[in-house]
Amino acid sequence: MKLIHDSELFNTLQAKFTAELVTRIKIKLQEAGIASEQLEDLTVSIALSVAGVIDDLAEIETAGIEVHPYLSFRTDDETLIHWGENAYTYEQVYGAMQTLFRNPR
Repeated sequence: MKLIHDSELFNTLQAKFTAELVTRIKIKLQEAGIASEQLEDLTVSIALSVAGVIDDLAEIETAGIEVHPYLSFRTDDETLIHWGENAYTYEQVYGAMQTLFRNPR
């Protein structure tokens, strides 16, 4: 497997990933019957929490080993695209929220 550093492609893929994550959280909350007045607040809260874990902002440890996620995207069977450092999905959550709640599809 090849690990390719491509900031521009990573940014594009990460934005799509973050938007999909936020969308799926919203859908599951709607399916659970969350009232529309709570929907946006709960969606952003959950999305930011998950994004923090993905971005390695949360302290995670198991059996004395620190866990540090490193986001990459597989573009084919042999290629992973990465950013060169921790992801920044946390910073993209608000843009995804704007699109989802202010400009619904």
